[in-house]
Amino acid sequence: PPNPSPSLRSVQAMPARHHTVVIPSTMRHLATVRRFVRQYGAEAGLTDRAVSELQLAVDEACANAIEHGYKGREDGRVQVGTHTHNGTFVVTIRHDGEPIAPGRYKPPTLQDALQNHQRRGYGMRLIHRLVDEVSFDLAGPTSQVRLAKRVAPPMA
Repeated sequence: PPNPSPSLRSVQAMPARHHTVVIPSTMRHLATVRRFVRQYGAEAGLTDRAVSELQLAVDEACANAIEHGYKGREDGRVQVGTHTHNGTFVVTIRHDGEPIAPGRYKPPTLQDALQNHQRRGYGMRLIHRLVDEVSFDLAGPTSQVRLAKRVAPPMA
């Protein structure tokens, strides 16, 4: 069984510093991921607004992995890693639940939302609006979502 408490680990790599947190596949551990993204996003130089946007996008991607990848199973693990590369702060979410194919995702229309009071299904649209780059790697046994946010240059 997975370790019930999330673990944080940092390793020094050249030229970027990589950080990782691993959580069980339950929604109650998402606050750990939000704190993790806030800490390392701020250290990388993201503005408060950029950090908040990234926290929301990462939270949604992790929730998708838990809900759709693991389908309610609590025996899985979601790994979230961060690093900075060429002025971009990158967050990678990995899980070995069922792959979540973004091509099969069809966001609800505004008409659907209004007529059917649909409150779910907006996660991928939200993620794409909150970050600068989104990519998926669904090959192999581990699914990966990569979210990137450019770090604003320091003010002179």
